[in-house]
Amino acid sequence: MVTISVCMIVKNEEKTLRRCLNSLKGLADEIVIADTGSTDATKEIAQQYTNLVYDFRWTDDFSEARNFVFSRATKEYIYSADADEVLSPENRERFRILKETLLPEIEIVQMKYANQLQFGTVYNFDEEYRPKLFKRQRNFVWEGPIHETVRLMPVIYDSDIVITHLPEENHAGRDLASFYRHCMEGYRLPKRLHGLYARELLLAGDEADFAQAAEIFTASAQDIDRDGEEMAQACCVAAKAARLAGDAVSFFKYTSKVIAEEACSEICCEMGHFYEDREDLEEAAVWYYNAVYETRPILNIHAGGSEGLEGLIRCYERLSCPEQAQIYREELEKYTGVQPVSAG
Repeated sequence: MVTISVCMIVKNEEKTLRRCLNSLKGLADEIVIADTGSTDATKEIAQQYTNLVYDFRWTDDFSEARNFVFSRATKEYIYSADADEVLSPENRERFRILKETLLPEIEIVQMKYANQLQFGTVYNFDEEYRPKLFKRQRNFVWEGPIHETVRLMPVIYDSDIVITHLPEENHAGRDLASFYRHCMEGYRLPKRLHGLYARELLLAGDEADFAQAAEIFTASAQDIDRDGEEMAQACCVAAKAARLAGDAVSFFKYTSKVIAEEACSEICCEMGHFYEDREDLEEAAVWYYNAVYETRPILNIHAGGSEGLEGLIRCYERLSCPEQAQIYREELEKYTGVQPVSAG
């Protein structure tokens, strides 16, 4: 049986920490917690479960905090947990079996992260695999009978363990502020974070967030070192920022860049909003239809579903076409599982 260090970084998690740690009882051989400045009872709760509770001065860098807490682990494997996660009894048992049977060559275990869409988090999938269990010390192995080389790719195992995500609040505001601050300090977003920033804006950003981010993403849209995927992401943000600011010239500049290559649901929805705002409901309906049925989303899954369908319903209700609006109401109900309320 392998040994496991549970490693966590926490701040003001008194509402969720006990629930998380109780669900890990019997699985952890040690618990290591770094507190980044709690002002509630988080540290007192943590100390009821472990004496390995450290104060870590927050530097606005999650990686630095996680590296710190990982450095304090001593067991064979490290399980990276967040305070708003819970293992159900069924998944606790799956974890126990994994702990007893894990092959020593496995270096990373992925687990399914579930229940994301219910709480408005910035992901497009309710359940997806994430790396959660890591071998603390890696053994490098040579491969190949000739022209041998060291194996660099880790051995990854996709487990059947499902972690339930139960946040008390949406962290989008915190994350967007952090993205903006780092960019203003000169940090060039790598591809993964570029996409996450754009997605978080489209899923949870308000008008002020788009006004702040406009400069960052208009620069990305002109950055020849960004690939086509990043360019389309940047144009989606820049187009929405321009629409919200009432800048029609910039709006069409960035929407046309995407449409000229391959239109996406997000840009079609933006076109729909643009024409709806100008009372051209027939044209708006065309673009909302394209968002749902003729294109696919690249950042915000709802652009190709509920956002476009709700736009179609609004347009056809205002065009006095109740039968057509009802068709899209039924589609929306299938999509969301919730009966939409009539705008009329």
